Amino acid sequence: MLTWLTEPLEFEFMRQAIAIGLSLGILGAVVGSYLILQQMGMMGGVIAHAVLPGISLAFFLEIDLAIGAFAAGVLSALVVMGIQKRSRIKVDAAMALTLTSFLALGVILVALLETDNINLNEILFGDILGVTSGDVWRTVIITASVLLLTKLFYKELEFYTFDPLGAKACGLPVNLLYFGLICAITLTIVASMQTVGVLLVMSLLVGPAITAYLLVKELSQMMILGSIIGAVSSVTGMYCSYYFDLPSGAAIVLVIFSFFLLAFLFSPSQGILTEPEIKTKVRSWLKLIFK
Repeated sequence: MLTWLTEPLEFEFMRQAIAIGLSLGILGAVVGSYLILQQMGMMGGVIAHAVLPGISLAFFLEIDLAIGAFAAGVLSALVVMGIQKRSRIKVDAAMALTLTSFLALGVILVALLETDNINLNEILFGDILGVTSGDVWRTVIITASVLLLTKLFYKELEFYTFDPLGAKACGLPVNLLYFGLICAITLTIVASMQTVGVLLVMSLLVGPAITAYLLVKELSQMMILGSIIGAVSSVTGMYCSYYFDLPSGAAIVLVIFSFFLLAFLFSPSQGILTEPEIKTKVRSWLKLIFK
């Protein structure tokens, strides 16, 4: 049993992959908790798909791809906010339009700028086994920075999350808080691209958070439990990938979904199978089966 646990750790690429997976599991849960409670889950998807034009331009200009991805991600969120506030268009329609437009722009830029050396496969699906020590340290720094800012402004963010109109009436800089959340979401997505890719990054942001949401009632508890679920899912997914020769990003996502499914079915307060009516039916079925 001990050998089964320690064998993958003998390889440096596995140690680095697990380290970055742990960091992103925690980061995604903390940021995702705010996303879920503000009903902004799809915003993560918009930003994730909007980074492609930024990556193309950054590659063409020979600058860090993360800088281009971050700029494009933040811009896409601001476009959504601008459309929502300046028109009668609902936020879901604004998100759909922005997502497809930025993605189309990215595809065109890849073709026009002849950035053929961009590995779209890695961007879309991730390659956590290919991370370097520099990637690990950058992710750890991003995680630590977001956690520190969350700790410092926890009360303001909590107030804004549950009552944005009340926060505005009390004089809190709600636009600045919104922008800060957008930056945190974008940083999380940029850091997660190497792990699960932009197509699966929504799972890291949303999965652990909604699983914790089914089990606890307070924001702080949701963040802590979500972080544990995210970290455990990342490590478990990596081990599954190592021993069963599975794509790492997809394995992590399916482990996250497994945790969600357990909570969805068996949560003491919100689980489907723990509802009084369902309990009664299950008991009657069991009596018939084992009679």
